[in-house]
Amino acid sequence: MTMIGYAELEISLHRRETGSYSIDFRFNQPDSDADIRLGQDKLTQADIDLEALLALTHSSEEYGEKLTQDFFAEPSVLAAFTQALTSAHSLDRPLRMRLSIGPSAPELHSVRWETMRNPLDSTPLCTNENIIFSRYLSSLDWRPVRLRPKDDLSALVLVANPSDLEEYNLAAVDVSGEFERARAGLGSIKLSLIPDLGKGDHATLDDLVNQLRDKEFDILYLVAHGAMVKNEPWLWLEDQEGKVSRTPGVELVTRLKELQKRPRLIVLASCQSAGKSAGDALQALAPRLAEAGIPAVIAMQGNISMQTVADFMPVFFDELRRDGQIDRAIAVARGRVRERQDYWMPALFTRLKSGRIWYVPGFGEERKGFEKWPALMRSIKRGQCTPVLGPGLYEPFLGAPREIAQRWAEAYHYPMAPHERESLPQVAQYLTINQYQRAPYDELEEYLQGEIQSRFTDSLPSALRQGRVPLETLIEAVGARFRQDHPYEPHQALAQLPLPIFITTNPDGLLTTALKDAGKDPQIVLCPWNEYIEQIESVYDREPDYFPTPERPLVYHLFGRIDEPDSLVLTEDDYFDFLIGVTGNKDLIPSAVRRALADTALLFLGFQMDDWNFRVLFRSILSQQGGSRRDRYAHIAAQVEPEEGRNLEPERARSYLENYFAKGADISLFWGSPEDFIKELISRWTDSNR
Repeated sequence: MTMIGYAELEISLHRRETGSYSIDFRFNQPDSDADIRLGQDKLTQADIDLEALLALTHSSEEYGEKLTQDFFAEPSVLAAFTQALTSAHSLDRPLRMRLSIGPSAPELHSVRWETMRNPLDSTPLCTNENIIFSRYLSSLDWRPVRLRPKDDLSALVLVANPSDLEEYNLAAVDVSGEFERARAGLGSIKLSLIPDLGKGDHATLDDLVNQLRDKEFDILYLVAHGAMVKNEPWLWLEDQEGKVSRTPGVELVTRLKELQKRPRLIVLASCQSAGKSAGDALQALAPRLAEAGIPAVIAMQGNISMQTVADFMPVFFDELRRDGQIDRAIAVARGRVRERQDYWMPALFTRLKSGRIWYVPGFGEERKGFEKWPALMRSIKRGQCTPVLGPGLYEPFLGAPREIAQRWAEAYHYPMAPHERESLPQVAQYLTINQYQRAPYDELEEYLQGEIQSRFTDSLPSALRQGRVPLETLIEAVGARFRQDHPYEPHQALAQLPLPIFITTNPDGLLTTALKDAGKDPQIVLCPWNEYIEQIESVYDREPDYFPTPERPLVYHLFGRIDEPDSLVLTEDDYFDFLIGVTGNKDLIPSAVRRALADTALLFLGFQMDDWNFRVLFRSILSQQGGSRRDRYAHIAAQVEPEEGRNLEPERARSYLENYFAKGADISLFWGSPEDFIKELISRWTDSNR
């Protein structure tokens, strides 16, 4: 499905004095990265009377009218909103409206913003598919939000019903009934349940965290009693005996924040017997979860009726499966229950600027089938296909380069522009000056060792779980486990193909190990871009006439290997030196590799187009002779998993790639992860050999 381009209006509120708040408008038109400031020529503020609003909580209509009157009282505020809405309508695009509440005004989180009305026609603002509304929260968590393929969506449902609720004057929760309501709402999304009624276990926090750690869930659907105690949210979960375990909301937030893989959407649903205090607790918990890094949280702001939940949830998840847009889906679902007094109670807190939770893998803007599979299969059978591997293939093992950069930037107080904090070459270059020349290379080895031992404690043999262990040993152990558990692990799948040459920008030995497991005898060669590497013996020194074959393939490391730290292309200076070396002396690269780059079908796996290694790789490819022959083949670039906030729209990406290649090159862009592409590649390969 084609994703709709939205005009975007971000509204930021900050406290000026009691009851008075400054308002900042940022507007973006579709297909533009430029911010347009609205209403900045005048004082733009709102005087919001919280006490008057509190007195109107009995009537959502009166509350909404008062809130709208307060918010749009200043002509400059109304003019800014009108300008944004008019611009969106003139482009025939919906308006995505994100409300951001600054840290100076936490009291505004309790305002029922979802009752606000459109000041131009007095219709409800948050039930309109053409004006989609969410509460936008920034997060201190810098890890990227990975989008998942639509067909892989899964949900974990927890319903807590402690056996001694009556001691707390709380009614029992209908667990089976809540499960059925969750099933009805989630539809075809794959479910796991806590507790498992067939096993007699309990809805404990430990069980919840363990399941989230063991399996990657997209959605957590949580039903429990809750209460506000001294302005802090608490949940009534269960202990190991099934009795009440009063759990502070901050503990749930902390436990989820510590997870490596967290849900992309949490739905905090009031149970049928919950009172108003439960809604207050869940509403207070939601922004804390979003600020801690959960991409999107939906919470009920009060004692929502079960009929509203029953009508709202199926519509919401049906719409979510349509295009993955959480904010649009909740707008449509609110519209379905707009006649009810509690239509406004589901509130969305999010740090997703795109509003998206999933993507559809495939080729081109419409995700159509790839028409040139026969040509690619023919190239593979003839050994005329060369995989070129990027960081996306090792990220499940070692983490993303941008994660490493951000951690180093924080640890060593990187002083340059914020957008540079996720560029590993730039941050590594800083370490050579701030610390010492070899600092980033030493730091990388120690960092990766600790990261693997921490992330894969349960998967590693006991002897490898702590202490100083050779990094290559750790990587091999984790890689072997991944290949065992994931049939479409890219290194393993590529190793099965009858290809003579593999080119990698990655510093690990995962591909070499996978080729050995496939019964092959891979030969490792490092690109001699510096004097140190030239001294390392290679197969060409031992066998000058060596010619790569599928049985003895060549694994060519362009940017070095971890076990040879002086070979790594890591800092900015390293990348410049690499480019100078390979462009100034083309004989540095073996003739077999030069021919492969110029005269085979290139299969790029695991690259982001705006990363340094991608740009340097393409410049080095373009510098090779024989580029006029590239248009004889069908080339493919399979991008790494789409991420929130990154510009990976297929048509713009395709144009970018075509500008890098010689005129007439045939590039097909696959939108999705390496695993997505490998699944289809292996399926096609298997069919072609029957």
